[in-house]
Amino acid sequence: MTNHWVDIKNADVILIMGGNAAEAHPCGFKWVTEAKAHNNAHFMVVDPRFNRSAAVADFYAPIRSGSDIVFLGGIINYLLTNDKIHHEYVKNYTDFSFIVREDFAFDEGIFSGYNPETRTYDKASWDYELGEDGFVKVDPTLQHPRCVYQWLKRHYASYTPEKVESVCGTPKEKFLHVAEKFASTAQAGRVATIMYALGWTQHTIGAQMLRTGAMIQLLCGNIGVAGGGMNALRGHSNIQGLTDLGILSASLPGYLSLPNEAEQEYSKYIAARTPKLLRPGQMNYWQNTPKFHVSLMKAWWGPAATAENNWAYDYLPKLDMQYDMLRIFDLMVQGKVNGYIAQGFNPLAALANSNNVREGLKKLKFLVVMDPLVTETSEFWKSYGEFNDVDSASIQTEVFRLPTTCFAEEDGAVVSSSRVLQWHWKASEPPGEARTDMAIMSGLHLRLKKLYETEGGKFPDPIVNLWWPYARADHPTSEEIAKEYNGRALVDLKDANGNIIRKAGEQLGGFGELRDDGSTVCGCWIWSGCWTSSGNQMARRDNSDPTGIGNTLNWAWAWPANRRVLYNRASADRQGKPFNPNRVLIEWNGSKWVGADVPDIALTANPEVVNPFIMNPEGVARFFSRKGMNDGPFPTHYEAFDNPLGYNPMYPKNKLAVINPAARILKSTEGTQGSPEEFPHVGTTYRLTEHFHYWTKHVQLNNIIQPQQFVEIGEALAKELGIEDNQMVKVSSKRGFVKAVAVVTKRIKPLQIDGKTIHQVGVPIHWGFSSTGRKGYLANNLTASIGDANSQTPESKTFLVKVEKA
Repeated sequence: MTNHWVDIKNADVILIMGGNAAEAHPCGFKWVTEAKAHNNAHFMVVDPRFNRSAAVADFYAPIRSGSDIVFLGGIINYLLTNDKIHHEYVKNYTDFSFIVREDFAFDEGIFSGYNPETRTYDKASWDYELGEDGFVKVDPTLQHPRCVYQWLKRHYASYTPEKVESVCGTPKEKFLHVAEKFASTAQAGRVATIMYALGWTQHTIGAQMLRTGAMIQLLCGNIGVAGGGMNALRGHSNIQGLTDLGILSASLPGYLSLPNEAEQEYSKYIAARTPKLLRPGQMNYWQNTPKFHVSLMKAWWGPAATAENNWAYDYLPKLDMQYDMLRIFDLMVQGKVNGYIAQGFNPLAALANSNNVREGLKKLKFLVVMDPLVTETSEFWKSYGEFNDVDSASIQTEVFRLPTTCFAEEDGAVVSSSRVLQWHWKASEPPGEARTDMAIMSGLHLRLKKLYETEGGKFPDPIVNLWWPYARADHPTSEEIAKEYNGRALVDLKDANGNIIRKAGEQLGGFGELRDDGSTVCGCWIWSGCWTSSGNQMARRDNSDPTGIGNTLNWAWAWPANRRVLYNRASADRQGKPFNPNRVLIEWNGSKWVGADVPDIALTANPEVVNPFIMNPEGVARFFSRKGMNDGPFPTHYEAFDNPLGYNPMYPKNKLAVINPAARILKSTEGTQGSPEEFPHVGTTYRLTEHFHYWTKHVQLNNIIQPQQFVEIGEALAKELGIEDNQMVKVSSKRGFVKAVAVVTKRIKPLQIDGKTIHQVGVPIHWGFSSTGRKGYLANNLTASIGDANSQTPESKTFLVKVEKA
């Protein structure tokens, strides 16, 4: 979230799209109802189903799953065509006036630099035109044909209301209602927020869906202001923490990244991640990358990380490819993976195409499952019904189950969607022989270290030199880990005048104190400040809100720097005067920034010089994503892997632009694409309030209130197929099938898509064959193992199915 849950109460217009907060986030949804009750907010829902959020919304519009970029691109076109944008904001705080390189091009769905054989882009032309001084060339008049503003208008000119109706199935008048409500916020004094979840991320164009929403918010001046922002609704507690800590395969903590195979030299690795300034006088915060990186290496390898060995740079793996989950299981199916550790992860239920996942698990030599409960993955050799009948005797995989504690059985921090780190305390002892994840991982590390020390190895240094400065080597405490990711001084730290600002061994006050000379350690730079010399900031419980804006700065701690609204400098004009005097986040008092939030800018930074978007070296937000995305600098509509039309209605002449040209297609994906002739209906997956992912099917009370697996089909489709409510149906895709009870509903209506009637089908995700209640089929039997071009997230929200009586 750029903003936070409580801040939603400040919105005048609320859009939930690609999510269903009333169902999946009922506690946080309170703030939507607060905005409606006390701020007269207009609440809109755009979704394939009339869901629980839509039931309490002021307005609902249907949409075909996977067509969101057309809908959002249509809003961009509407705002630009009707000149309903926040002119002062976009002129000063975005790249509207920046001139794009002459060799950049876009033709019928394909950007310049595309190689159809490798399905990748050479992004050299995806850049601004630079002057001799290295700064971006600009045209303040916005008349240059290659300035970003003009490119944006051309790119979305075909995304008309009529095209939205044709491609998305959304009636033109409903689309225009949403567009007009956003247009009403393109002025000081009104603001809109967008809330989304996996309904946007789980597509081959998921990352670009998010960008399109963010571009609408930029056009209206809704980023960095109270009640605005792009607000991601995380699926469960600590998913935010997972990405913050760099658990993803190519990541390091704090959104740093691992080197690639070609980056054998430390200096080149650092240079590539330390951008040069693109506009004079800007902040360019990633210039501090060396401080973040060196402090991380010191936290991991301590005395072994020195300037002489480039801070243990050789200890880091150099990636020859992206080892995301799709890639790992693709290699697993090929027999190229020996062992796998599933720690708090149930891939058989959570990843796409369970058939493919099961085939991979069958070929392992060993599988380790760390989880408090039995999961489908820990019993993958079992089957349910006649589907995937498994000959367990033929499977040689040795499975080790290591029972872990759950959150209530240990101390620690949970990081919410709001970027808030909130400490919790142990409530009970774990049952049986269950151990914390830290105890289990520590035990594995110490045994591996001993083996390397006694038996040697090809390159034992990263293991034997790993710093382990904990009181109990076999079980570091949550407090020790928290203090480590906050960071501390290894020597006395001095300011520019020679004054000691932090003594050796003292906890750091924030990431501004990090150094690149090896004198500081910090396990996650964005979390620095969460456990300072003043104590555990995450444990604070003061919910006072003196300004009434919702920023309870003394309740727990938010990254970065306890800031509650990111880019809050954008809430004020060039002189530092708030755009909305009734919802002041920060303002310039003549000598420094003050207000209801921690300024996202240096306290004394000149308001007329330094721009709000300090993480970009140009200081402004980007409509044109220069080299940042793998599938284009502007979001573009492509159809899903399973395409109900067989072509891309936005670019029907180009067969290369049917699905995302840069989507992740692996060996195991081949031959799994469904056709509309065989599978004529569009399926999507979602969650229910009564269950929590795949875990609560072990809980009796949850099984009582939602006992049986079902699928939702619309009345028109049910009538067409002769299916009655409560009748067993079979929903099949190219990958597998699900059998469940039919819930015939008015909530899903047929849509007219380019002259063709399309029926959509809803499949809840919560059932499986490891359950103390009624067993069911895994919803991901139906989904394809194809990934987003940028995040590699599997496409689980759009797929083709055939519905029939069971």
